[in-house]
Amino acid sequence: MENLIIKVYGSGCKGCQTLHQNVIDALAEMNIAADVQYITDMQKIMETGVMGLPALAVNDKIVSAGKVLSVTDIKKFLE
Repeated sequence: MENLIIKVYGSGCKGCQTLHQNVIDALAEMNIAADVQYITDMQKIMETGVMGLPALAVNDKIVSAGKVLSVTDIKKFLE
């Protein structure tokens, strides 16, 4: 995969921080380089139309919203 962009949308809460860390851990385990962005700007989050936080987007496609994914779950989206 080239230029993989992963965005974690969240308010900065514990669950959002956990999702962000799980994304980093999943990428490390899979040895994948990616541009990981942690977005807490509510204006930007609202522009995506996401209704539940935390949310995860891979290459600007929302793949999860409203739950904290495990490292295993995140890896499924990256395979």
